[in-house]
Amino acid sequence: MVHQTIAMKMHKASKASSKISPMQKPRFLIRHPLRAGFMMAAIVGMLVACSVAPVVQTRPTSSPSPQPGIADISPMEDTRPLPPALVREQSRWVPVRWTDLPGMDRDAVNEAWPAWLQSCQRPTPDWRALCPEIAQLDNASADVQRRWMREKLQPYRVETHEARSEGLLTGYYEPTLTGSRRAQGAFQVPLFAPPAQLAQRKPWFNRQEIDTLPAARAALRGKELLYLADPVDAMVLHIQGSGLVNVTEPDGRQRWVRMAYTATNDQPYKSIGRWLLDRRLITDASWPGIKAWIDRNPSRVNELLWQNPRVVFFREEALPVGSIPPGPKGAQGVPLTAERSIAVDRRSIPYGTPVWMKSTGPQTSFDRLVLAQDTGTAIVGAVRADYYAGSGPEAGELAGRLKQPLQLWALWPR
Repeated sequence: MVHQTIAMKMHKASKASSKISPMQKPRFLIRHPLRAGFMMAAIVGMLVACSVAPVVQTRPTSSPSPQPGIADISPMEDTRPLPPALVREQSRWVPVRWTDLPGMDRDAVNEAWPAWLQSCQRPTPDWRALCPEIAQLDNASADVQRRWMREKLQPYRVETHEARSEGLLTGYYEPTLTGSRRAQGAFQVPLFAPPAQLAQRKPWFNRQEIDTLPAARAALRGKELLYLADPVDAMVLHIQGSGLVNVTEPDGRQRWVRMAYTATNDQPYKSIGRWLLDRRLITDASWPGIKAWIDRNPSRVNELLWQNPRVVFFREEALPVGSIPPGPKGAQGVPLTAERSIAVDRRSIPYGTPVWMKSTGPQTSFDRLVLAQDTGTAIVGAVRADYYAGSGPEAGELAGRLKQPLQLWALWPR
């Protein structure tokens, strides 16, 4: 899910981005795959990345353990020789002992297993041999799963090439909105599929031109997917990269559909919160602060939104009626799992890698197992992650609070 992270968190926002798949990040937009009751901290950042093989080869993966023996794996004494460090394009992985991972014995690692099983749907060669064992352990206890991890995997502290091991954690989410199949009443703000001529002009028309130029409007005629009631909601959806929209079908049934990232107009992302701060129009770049300014200045809404020239185009993903929607697909191509998926710079950490994450902030702290499954244009560097908080307002509030120190340990087959 290609998504855009919350840049204004740098000025104290109150929650997601990727989200951020795609939700390709995507990169969620994702997370990376939705918005109401969130903080405008969620209106300020972006996500993307590339992969590279490590310079130092890892050891071959072990062959799968026979099924009867998996539950009998006993904790290993942490005395085996450590392997060499691994060097990647944007990071250096330093081998450590399992005892160096903070909170390892307290996390409910079984809650991360569904995300791990998703990554095993698209395993890399490094993980293909272990995925059958991971599937076999799906219903095992967290203690058994931990013992297996200690036996089969080697933890590595993720650092920059300059040996800095502390970075930044932000968050993203999937907004939940209400929409209409056609323009009616308050529902006048369209979400578009990509125009046929998108590839013929790079960059394509910017946000203001799309709203005002006849040529741009003509190119998008017939590409309307859904209509929202609030242009700010549409902006948030563009930033997150994907969203869940509750629509009423022609037969009267209500159902959720996902607006999933598919392309952009190739214009740069610019923060509307940053624009307001630079002009001293606000001092609080959180959602309440920005919303309060909008309420006082309704005639300037377009002026504000046009400061961000970037527009996202979507595709519709139908969801089964009455079901709980799965997470949006991240850049790895698998659905994200709320609070157990992260977006990373894949030049530092490959997709599908289980990662031990430690982050402590004024309101929220984490010591937990997560899976690297998404990316985003703002998620760049060795120790950098965007935490997929899930869907809806509460997830938005959590993601909006996240701008805090981060440490990462990659877990890799021995």
